[in-house]
Amino acid sequence: MSARTTLADVAAAAGVSVSTASLAFSGAGPISPATRTKVLEAAGTLGYQGPNPLGRQLRSGRAGIVGVVVGDSLRRSFRDPVSIQVLDGLATSIESLGLGLLLVRGSDEPGAEELNPLVATAAMDVAVLLWGATTDSPVLAALRARGVPIVVVEGRVGEGDALIRIQDRTGMRLIGEHLLALGHRRIATVTLPFDRDGREGPADPARLTHMRYEIARRRLAGLRDAGVEPTVVYETPASLVELGTAAGRALLSSPDRPTAIVAQSDLLASGVLLAARELGLSVPGDVSIAGFDGLDLPWLHPDVLTSVHQPLQTKGELIGRAVADLLAGKKPRTRTLDVSLVVGTTTGPAPV
Repeated sequence: MSARTTLADVAAAAGVSVSTASLAFSGAGPISPATRTKVLEAAGTLGYQGPNPLGRQLRSGRAGIVGVVVGDSLRRSFRDPVSIQVLDGLATSIESLGLGLLLVRGSDEPGAEELNPLVATAAMDVAVLLWGATTDSPVLAALRARGVPIVVVEGRVGEGDALIRIQDRTGMRLIGEHLLALGHRRIATVTLPFDRDGREGPADPARLTHMRYEIARRRLAGLRDAGVEPTVVYETPASLVELGTAAGRALLSSPDRPTAIVAQSDLLASGVLLAARELGLSVPGDVSIAGFDGLDLPWLHPDVLTSVHQPLQTKGELIGRAVADLLAGKKPRTRTLDVSLVVGTTTGPAPV
């Protein structure tokens, strides 16, 4: 496109006013299909691609951007199918609104306290916090200081924030009841992070009283709702297969090893399963293993994880609806999705 070609040139070539030509590109307002086609054909002949996006943003007062703040390093987020499926649902749902996504790292590695400057400066119309944000989060504080509307996923919200969550506590209760019905009593659990400290290993009673992330707290509470008091609560700093493997090795090498292990994500559960295979244990003959998320993990063949399934694509779409509501000035609301227990091949009767 020539730098000299303007919307006015296109309007003149099409024989319409500049305002009519502008409507042809925006897709809004009273313009007939025939007129729009005439304008676009004139633009094509002149090599004109459309109005300057920056100018459009200045006129509308919006950036056209949804900032998605992830609470971990981006390389970890893109290794997690849960994040990818939720982002896909979100991106699909906001396309019709003319919005794009900007991924922003909320903090560096676990334990980092410094706020990413982009949280305070990047142009965004709405911010989506894709992890269990706490009410004292510096990210939340920075966004609120800017007046950016916020959608929180699986965390705590303040006044004016929208919340998207699932019935994960109910899902974990269903797993606990399932294992108890199979005769299991020595049940351990491998958890998601309690906070940003990045700790790994068995959590002592004092540590269990400092669970700042709601997702880990709720899922542990769900097991207890079923009447399960875990023999070991093994904390991990992230939902990664290798961390589940390390936890599985530690738990299954114990002289009084558990007969069942419940992981708070499918990636952690798959790591526990790999550890059981390494140690020559039969699943579910020697140990039953269950996870959470309902991911398709064909590389575990022939095993299929017993897992709580959450509708990840729908979750992303609901985040998109919350974004649309906030942009339309509607009152923020809480949207809750149901989950279901799907029994696979990795749980069975407790060994005698």
